[in-house]
Amino acid sequence: MHDRIRSPTKWNEIRAYKSLFRNEKLFLPPPKDGSDFKELFKRLAAAGAGRPPGKDGFPAGPWTPELLAEAISQIDSNSVGVDLRTVQLWFQENEKGVSAANIRWLARIFGCDDPVATSEWQVELSAAQSRLSAKRREWKRNGNGVALAVPDMPPTAPSDDGSEHSAASIQDSDANGSSQRFGLARKSEALFSLGSPLNLPASVFAGITALGFLSYVFGIHSVTYGRADGVIKQVGFLWTANWTSVFMVLLPLFLAFVTELMAFWKNEGRVKLVSQGGRLESDDAWKRNVECYSYSYWAVFLICVLFAGLFQWVGVSLMPLMNGGGDYATDWGSLAIVRPEVISVPQAVVFTGLAYLYMCLCFYLFFVGLILLYTVIEDLCRTSEAASSLQEVGYQHELNVAGHRVMRTLFRCTVLGVLIAISMKVQSAYLTSSGENIVAWLVDDMSSAFYERNDVSAMIGYRRPTHYSSLLVAISTCFVFVYGAIRLSVDRRLRMHLWWMSAVVAVLAAGYLLIEAFAGFSILLGIGVLLAIYGLINPGFGRWRAPELGGDQSVS
Repeated sequence: MHDRIRSPTKWNEIRAYKSLFRNEKLFLPPPKDGSDFKELFKRLAAAGAGRPPGKDGFPAGPWTPELLAEAISQIDSNSVGVDLRTVQLWFQENEKGVSAANIRWLARIFGCDDPVATSEWQVELSAAQSRLSAKRREWKRNGNGVALAVPDMPPTAPSDDGSEHSAASIQDSDANGSSQRFGLARKSEALFSLGSPLNLPASVFAGITALGFLSYVFGIHSVTYGRADGVIKQVGFLWTANWTSVFMVLLPLFLAFVTELMAFWKNEGRVKLVSQGGRLESDDAWKRNVECYSYSYWAVFLICVLFAGLFQWVGVSLMPLMNGGGDYATDWGSLAIVRPEVISVPQAVVFTGLAYLYMCLCFYLFFVGLILLYTVIEDLCRTSEAASSLQEVGYQHELNVAGHRVMRTLFRCTVLGVLIAISMKVQSAYLTSSGENIVAWLVDDMSSAFYERNDVSAMIGYRRPTHYSSLLVAISTCFVFVYGAIRLSVDRRLRMHLWWMSAVVAVLAAGYLLIEAFAGFSILLGIGVLLAIYGLINPGFGRWRAPELGGDQSVS
């Protein structure tokens, strides 16, 4: 009898309990009690909001960082997922916030995939994050850091202003505080992102300047020699296009453009697009992106230092100097063989060793720049895909600004890379030609197209390894450009400029491939160089309209 009387109450309790679940997941309504993000997230994680019930029908328990990261990554529309390190920061006793993109995924979890509940939780989480940011600003004004407010923070946790608690420890430790091995990728990326943007270009320029002065000391800055066929050739160090023009002009400009893009992307572009909830989250994600290409950095380092540097120096310079000859055309490096009165063999060994060491390190920086360009493009595209549902005008405007900035820099670096390859191939072709110096040789070739003088490019059968290395430079540079053009062409306004950029790169590539192919090839080469110079100054070719002036402004 008593059970029958109490049964309606039991049924009401059962209905109330079932109402806690939506889509077979534990649902808690937004409290709207003025909590900041840390307070709100702590309660939700402890209650296991958004988790499906256990086998017994009761809540399955609290969230853990691993479970929550896995749940967010399994959301269908989330193609990027979330990093475990980011989720761990939400659970830690610090003042780390949450980005706008991750607020959306948390709202999906706590809203149990219910559209109305998800919208309510997105509003609540955004408001909680704003309250957390306001508290951080208040702590800054009062001069109280989070390290004082939360004494049990781990040594690698961030402070409230986005800076690291210990710069040395966060660079050399992972999420668990354990020591990491030497990271070539991180060290190489730091060369482009730390310090002044002039550091790398100035270092490269200083190196070639020092080699130029050293060539004066040895007397090989401007030297001629008589070839066996009677041609007098200029082989001085300062006359070599693949040294003076590349390391004095082209490579410093390339490094300056990459460094400028890195400063923009890390300090401004990425922070606005990804980490509106905190700077440290953006920095950590970028470091992880750089580490993903660690094998690429090591592969490039080994090829540049061992093969392009050490082995090439031994095979092209050292062995011919020691043996008194070889199958390579005479240049400043082997001048001691034909003009021993100008420079001795020991002096030539020392000078060529320093020159090749400098060259291989510079080309390592060049390929690191290409890897970083590729990384920025990939990072930008992933950011765009992850936030594809955010239709706010301000966010889309920032996305367009970043896309245009990246593409302009990519085009300029591609032009400079192909010009570097052209300089290398032109110098190699000149050494085996009948021209007296490189300028006169190009002028004679240009005039031969009109006067049918086909003897200016007559070749002698020497081995030319620079042809192969220049091809690697050209292919690598063009690959990054094509990849960037494909990934970034989704922007209709940017696609219009890509046609102009692609046309200039195609003309330059054709000029490179057709060197020595016919009499008058230098005409096509000259046209490509003129277009390249204009493109470096104005990547939009007179049609660019800066998107920074307004989000709705046309760039056509």
